[in-house]
Amino acid sequence: MKTLATFVTRFYKSIIAFWVILLVASVYFAIQLPSTLQGDGFRTDGEHEDVMETLTAEFDIPNETILMVFEGSSDDVIEDALRQVDDLGVADTIVSPLEDESLRDGDLSYAQIHFDEDVEDLPAIVDDLKDIANQEESVTLTGGPVINKDINTASQRDLASAEAIGLPIAIVVLLLAFGSVMASFVPLIIGVMTVVISLGVLGVIGNSLDLSIFILNIIPMLGLALSIDFALLFINRYKEERLHSSIIDSVQTAVRTSGRSIIFSAICVFIGLGAMLVMRVDIFMNIALGGTLVVTLAVLSSLTLLPALLMLIGDRINKWTILRVRPGGSNRWQQFAAFVMRRPVALIVVAFVLLGIAIVPVKDMNLSIPQVDSLPEQYESRQSYDLLDERFGFGEESTVYLLAERSDGWDSEEARQDIFDLQESLQEDEAVTDVATIFTATDIPSPEVLEQQLQVPEAAAALEPAFEGFIQDDLLFVPVTLDYEGSSSEAQQWVRDFGEREFDYSVSIGGQPKFNQEIFDEISSKIGLLLAIILGSTFIILMIAFRSILIPLKAIIMNIIGLAATFGILVYIFQFGHFGLPETEIALIIPVIVFSLVFGLSMDYEVFLISRIQEEYVKTQNNTASTITGLVSTSKIITSAALIMIVITGAFAFTDVMPVKQIGVGIAIAIAIDATIIRLLLVPSLMKLFGKWNWWLPFRKGPYKAGGLH
Repeated sequence: MKTLATFVTRFYKSIIAFWVILLVASVYFAIQLPSTLQGDGFRTDGEHEDVMETLTAEFDIPNETILMVFEGSSDDVIEDALRQVDDLGVADTIVSPLEDESLRDGDLSYAQIHFDEDVEDLPAIVDDLKDIANQEESVTLTGGPVINKDINTASQRDLASAEAIGLPIAIVVLLLAFGSVMASFVPLIIGVMTVVISLGVLGVIGNSLDLSIFILNIIPMLGLALSIDFALLFINRYKEERLHSSIIDSVQTAVRTSGRSIIFSAICVFIGLGAMLVMRVDIFMNIALGGTLVVTLAVLSSLTLLPALLMLIGDRINKWTILRVRPGGSNRWQQFAAFVMRRPVALIVVAFVLLGIAIVPVKDMNLSIPQVDSLPEQYESRQSYDLLDERFGFGEESTVYLLAERSDGWDSEEARQDIFDLQESLQEDEAVTDVATIFTATDIPSPEVLEQQLQVPEAAAALEPAFEGFIQDDLLFVPVTLDYEGSSSEAQQWVRDFGEREFDYSVSIGGQPKFNQEIFDEISSKIGLLLAIILGSTFIILMIAFRSILIPLKAIIMNIIGLAATFGILVYIFQFGHFGLPETEIALIIPVIVFSLVFGLSMDYEVFLISRIQEEYVKTQNNTASTITGLVSTSKIITSAALIMIVITGAFAFTDVMPVKQIGVGIAIAIAIDATIIRLLLVPSLMKLFGKWNWWLPFRKGPYKAGGLH
């Protein structure tokens, strides 16, 4: 760190120039990023995807479908709109309600616009279709591609809204912390540059990787919060040093001391991000990639650009001072610390009671994969889908696609008997409402009758189109309709149970129930490994840093309790529908993302507080006095840093895309709990109770000595 400190103070002008050039180069690609984002990131390499790709290639099952909805439209309007769609030459097939009565219900009807696997630039096609639909008030669009594009648009608006809310409040918090306008704006400059450059890099990467639309909110949220937090810590240390040292010495000292804490904090966040990589679901891998990028740039900008700016600004950091801020801890923090030390047991009981009450709703948590309900209700695609769902019962049933492969093909009497046996077994299943096979499609009641028909050339020729719809070479396609919603646990369990059945041929499964089952099973099977990586790594790092067994154990246990309370509050707010919000299930990604990110972020405050207590304990060997000193000297910076994090992430509570809203609220609540109940009450109270045992480490010889964070 000493070498870095010397380098930065010597070449600070060149460093600033480098970052400015990098920023300018990144702006173009950052602007292009939204156009490269597609899908919600809920994709995993598995059986479902393989089956759907095969069905598209071999059986002409659409790869994507857009629905054009007609409410009160005349037949002429429907015919003209679909003619214009056909003239675009982009659709594989168009199924009109004028030809298929099942697509009509009174004055409401819809057309299915199917696209094959080779379709390119689907967002542009959506725009073209919207131009056609907008010609008539009674015509709208919905379906997966349209909903995803609208979520992308909503995410961009949400980002702008969150920044408009969060950044001004963050300025106020920084003013309270530093007192001067200049000192308050420097962290914002660092944060904005970090985020823009990160988005620019992702814009380049997005041309070769599939990136989720949700990273457009999550990455700026994380980047701004961490960059400003790091800058807050760094500038605070610089200003303390500047009271008795030169500008160069103050900057170098801040790099050497605060730089270590910043790197340690980043390592803790990297652990959480890296742990998400064990879950082979695109959204987790996207967040791990984007998060690692933005955290790395936050560290680099905090350790190079920030000190370079301080060298350039010098004492002008105090320019436009509007509040006089006392250095060190105030008398109020001294009184608070003394209060905590006098009543540790009572405060521990109160803290655990409050956290316990918050944890209670966790038992009722329902997790779901975000779908159309992620999109705000004011969007036409959401309204149209809800209307179709209500009138046509989209959500009441679900379809499973069976793909059976037989080494010697299906063109034999034995093979056709196997098809009929499979059909009968499915029809006997109470969960199955419909099965489509060559027998149901041709109204042939048995294999014997089918064999008789095939002996007649004219009949065999008439049956050939039906055979081609279900059989291609060695592959057999069987759609199965279940009396379960596609997102339901019952549908997932049916798929699991069917997948365990044994046949004389191989059977693969696709469809929404299989997709959901694979996502849920991937997360549930890897959550233990994710926890082991995060908890184990954190324990080892803290044990080495503080040379203690008890401190890392307490930190981990309290973090788990705090996060459990966070999830309980999320259930109360979103799932129970409080504070004016509609009742909605918790997005499946929320526990994983909030736990992985917050566990690392909250370690910042643990390190700030315990490091200061440790430093005093090494000098005095007085646990109580050290705890008071540590609490007084760090409470202000912890509170300010936590407020910044809460403001930046909590601003996303006012956004419209539900998963993003839940992530922002979840992180804000978790940080608030950690910085108050845990860090200001539980940690010092437990430090008081355990006394010298806080610093116990087996097999250590000699008196206690500090670890390596100073």
